[in-house]
Amino acid sequence: MAIGVEPVELELDPVRLVDADGSPTTEVRYSRELPPETLAWLYESMVVTRELDTEFVNLQRQGELALFASCRGQEAAQIGAAACLRKTDWLFPQYREIGAFLLRGITPGQMGAVWRGKWHGGLDFTSKCVAPIAIPIGTHGLHAVGAAMAAQRLREDSVTVAFLGDGATSEGDAHEALNLASVFGAPCVFFVQNNQWAISVPVSRQQAGPSIAHRAIGYGMPGIRVDGNDVLACYAVMAEAAERARHGVGPTLIEAITYRMGPHTTSDDPTRYRSADEVDEWRARDPIVRYRTYLEFVGVWSERLQERVAARSARLCADLREAVAGAPDFDPAEMFDSVYAEITPDLARQRDQLLAELAKEA
Repeated sequence: MAIGVEPVELELDPVRLVDADGSPTTEVRYSRELPPETLAWLYESMVVTRELDTEFVNLQRQGELALFASCRGQEAAQIGAAACLRKTDWLFPQYREIGAFLLRGITPGQMGAVWRGKWHGGLDFTSKCVAPIAIPIGTHGLHAVGAAMAAQRLREDSVTVAFLGDGATSEGDAHEALNLASVFGAPCVFFVQNNQWAISVPVSRQQAGPSIAHRAIGYGMPGIRVDGNDVLACYAVMAEAAERARHGVGPTLIEAITYRMGPHTTSDDPTRYRSADEVDEWRARDPIVRYRTYLEFVGVWSERLQERVAARSARLCADLREAVAGAPDFDPAEMFDSVYAEITPDLARQRDQLLAELAKEA
């Protein structure tokens, strides 16, 4: 039986618990009250995510990685969304979710191996209840709904979260996933990081409606907009949606308003399609600076915390560089071994042809 909601007027103003200047807002629907150690942990996770992101970009520029998709500017959205979930809740990432990977205990070396092309989509991520990175845009939303429906039938109380970009919501797969989840009341949360650009296409050219979250009404599920640069707001909104799903009330569509400070990937030049003034405007809303100011306001930030964060960042960046820099290239023949349990004759011929061509170049 379908689980829907009465059509309601959805607010355009996003949920915000911490203002751009770091002061608490007057928001009363959601609580910002978390233990001091949790508040500090969120800050640490955001900073470490950014430092790792910078190291990934450096490694790609030095020829150690084939490609990289930066999450700079989106740390609050990712950390806030993932931090409130259980370790048994399944995450279905696109390709920019370093923060979510970090919280799940996926090592920098494991992340780096994906971008080096050494693993086939990061298959070992599944040991942490994280699906492999999905490069095809929007397809993993359907995977998330399928996993949620499986959890339903197995009577598990786990929740699945599909991390989507604003560009993914322009794909038919996203529509199908949202509709299927709503019809079957699947315990799935769609977390859309609206970073304003689908490569070079602005969000204003992707839809005619007032917001991405407004589409939820058409699917019969709640839709909510949240300030994606406010880690506490993202935490609170995701926690509510996850509990709703966990108690059998169905899916939720969350639109986190944030900004992609860097290029779409390291092969992109964003100066060709967006202005420096726009980037500067969003830089002034930096999620880490905002949250640190808030921690100072509530008496949680300290020099000792900053030293701890810096030490962990340096250690994990060193781990990443050690795992990636100068690492041997993988054997191209491996790609043929991981498609089927037993290689097919066609694949065997293709493998032999590739190896013969490579031998000529040696």
